[in-house]
Amino acid sequence: MLALSLYGGSEVGLDEAGRGPLAGSVFAGAVLLPAGFGDERLDDSKKMKEVDRYALREVIEREAVAWGVGEVSAAEIDEINILNASFRAMRRAFAQLQERLPEGIGVERLLVDGNRFRPGRLLVPYECVVKGDAKLAPIAAASVLAKTYRDDYMLRLHEEYPMYGWDRNKGYPTPEHREAVARYGLSPYHRRTFCGRLLDLFSEEG
Repeated sequence: MLALSLYGGSEVGLDEAGRGPLAGSVFAGAVLLPAGFGDERLDDSKKMKEVDRYALREVIEREAVAWGVGEVSAAEIDEINILNASFRAMRRAFAQLQERLPEGIGVERLLVDGNRFRPGRLLVPYECVVKGDAKLAPIAAASVLAKTYRDDYMLRLHEEYPMYGWDRNKGYPTPEHREAVARYGLSPYHRRTFCGRLLDLFSEEG
């Protein structure tokens, strides 16, 4: 069972999904779990079966004290880079969570997956936890939200651009996706800063 807290207070977990793909937004989740929350299926979302991720999303959204999901587009990623975009998505997720907090409930600390974070104008103390999504339930819950919301988003984009196989690769640089980029070029949802060298390589091969 993952730990609910580092300090025994009201701690919000933050995690992102989608840093590595060639296409699509990066998403982040923010979750404040209740003190008694416990679900043995909860783990790092990357290790979970898809059916369990979606089942847990329903549980998290129903039982969490508050939760939020943030998104940063491919265009924003190209403008500010993926690391800053990931932090921005986390801040947006937390802002949405704050809007949903019940009256009288405060947040004492943010628990951020990874080894660094840029809080921007957030005034809440934070702690970075390396591999936190495999150690702490609030971070793992945030990873489930980020992953499932991003997957849903990529499925919607697949309906618009089926040639890239986003229903299968979710925008990641699989051979299928790379070959589709070489054949069809870039969509409006591709990250230009991620794909520029890829297109150069195909040009050199041609």
